[in-house]
Amino acid sequence: MDTPQTLPQYLKHTAQRYGNRRVAMRKKQFGIWREYTWEESYTRVKHLALGLMELGLAHNDKVCIIGDNDPEYFWAQLAVQACGGVAVGIFTDSLPNEIQYIVQHSDAVIVFAKDQEQCDKMLEIRDQVPAVRRVIYWEERGLWNYRYDWLMSFEQLMELGRQVDQREPTKFDERLAQGKGDDLAIFCYTSGTTGLPKGAMIAHKNLIGGASISSSVDRRLDTDEYLSFLPPAWITENVLGLAIHVMNGMIINFPEEPETVQENLREISPHALLFSARLWESLVSMVHARIADTSWINRVLYKIFMPIGYRVADLRFGTGRVPLGWRILGWLGELAVFAPLRDKLGLIRVKSAYSSGAALSPDVVRFFRAIGVNIRNLFGSTEAIIHTVHIGDDVKFETVGVPPPGVQLRITPEGEIAVKSPSVFQGYYKNPEATAQALRDGWFHTGDAGYLRDDGHLIYLDRVKDLIELGTGDKFSPQYIEGRLKFSPYIKDAMVIGGRERMFVTALINIDFANVGHWAEKRRLAYTTFVDLSQKPEVYDLIKQDVLRVNETLPPPARVKSFVLLHKEFDPDEGDLTRTRKLRRNVMEERYRDLIEAMYSGKDEVRVSAPVKYRDGRTGVIETAVRVCKL
Repeated sequence: MDTPQTLPQYLKHTAQRYGNRRVAMRKKQFGIWREYTWEESYTRVKHLALGLMELGLAHNDKVCIIGDNDPEYFWAQLAVQACGGVAVGIFTDSLPNEIQYIVQHSDAVIVFAKDQEQCDKMLEIRDQVPAVRRVIYWEERGLWNYRYDWLMSFEQLMELGRQVDQREPTKFDERLAQGKGDDLAIFCYTSGTTGLPKGAMIAHKNLIGGASISSSVDRRLDTDEYLSFLPPAWITENVLGLAIHVMNGMIINFPEEPETVQENLREISPHALLFSARLWESLVSMVHARIADTSWINRVLYKIFMPIGYRVADLRFGTGRVPLGWRILGWLGELAVFAPLRDKLGLIRVKSAYSSGAALSPDVVRFFRAIGVNIRNLFGSTEAIIHTVHIGDDVKFETVGVPPPGVQLRITPEGEIAVKSPSVFQGYYKNPEATAQALRDGWFHTGDAGYLRDDGHLIYLDRVKDLIELGTGDKFSPQYIEGRLKFSPYIKDAMVIGGRERMFVTALINIDFANVGHWAEKRRLAYTTFVDLSQKPEVYDLIKQDVLRVNETLPPPARVKSFVLLHKEFDPDEGDLTRTRKLRRNVMEERYRDLIEAMYSGKDEVRVSAPVKYRDGRTGVIETAVRVCKL
């Protein structure tokens, strides 16, 4: 067989190599891990693709997929691509109007929707998406009594494909062989931080190029276990998950439910893991909170050995040499603290763990290195996949790594990061103006600000448009400060504010309700709701300590001079955040204008109206005073 040019061609190539002798995928169902061999996985893709051809799916047709991380999601995507079609991922928590926009904009003719919830969303917008011929679901629970010709089950589609296979046994291979590396494979819609989402057109050669770049610095083996957890609508899961799976034979494991990821992670104990920055940060917060609750002996051991872990990690990733005395102390720490902690987190076998999606706090990277987890920052984008990565032990906590082999990176005179590589996308669907602005002479202009150090490492600052200049003329990166604030187990989210008309930095802060609530209960501090807890003077004092700790690491002009604890959490459904939980700064500055102005005008508090949900399920609206804390 010639060298594969598409992901489905790689699937066939790998399935021929391993057949029924090797496991390709596992999915936990009803408490039991269900295994699928490479032959089984390939056969399902084949029958799904033939069923789609029978429904009229043609080359370059678009198919949307809405679902959690399941084998069916990846099979559906590979089947669409085997037909020469383009798979368009949609996040599962998208609202009907958001789904409608992507389905319409992408010109989708078929939609895969996992379950009753997603099918109900599609039925709600059916009249607005007349081009969609069928909605195909793979989880039947709750759909048995639905009587819509528009809906079709996964099994019905595969049965249709099996019938085609019996009539025309060469049809699938003939269509599969027509695939070229230049064919579009997926549309990845950007998060929409600056307006309507844009559909980034990614070709098979881009996905294969991104996987090859990753493998050149961190090769995945066919015996490696991988937990597919990040949304498959995200570009990173397409490359480091699906593409490497079909190219290198890596085994993909799927959690039973999104809520059971931590439990399933410990069961699988994967060799490779990809989490978003926020998830790594939440793990650190969870560890800190649980250590506070553990036995006194565990607290003492943690207090003794964590500084040793930090020191050993600093030596290993600094000079590259760890003296014998420190190696012995590190070995004792491994036995007493680090190995048990990694086991509890499901990281006992991890050879390499990646963070992507947003800048990861250096403190978080340092923490995981201290307990023996080979965590690496991976900096990339929807449009160019991988920009930089930490390679081997060349890890500088304050950087996002170096350009791997095959990636060219330069900084424009305006301070913008530009990238050229085989993984750079083909442009934005139906948006030539945005394409011309982003793609120039083969270089993708990222819109990110940063600079290259003499050692080749990239320092990421923020989005160019998000660097904020104060009235003093000093510039600062709000995202960097937000990352440092969120290292606190008691801070869930933060938005840092400044501007040319403002002389100092302020912050809107969300408490972590679970961790702060637990802290309050241990101190017998009574509270009723999120609103009530967030405005307790004792909670302000707690958060103030963490803000002051972060301020000590910042240059004076960038230090937070005042903050408020918000009476509600940031909410994607209300437009505060994108679906990947990035801040929509313009929306939030307008929404919380009164609170922001209060911090700059010297007020001590602001009266706000706040929706509230009580523990018994009742909801209502209350008036509350939000206090301004000055530092």
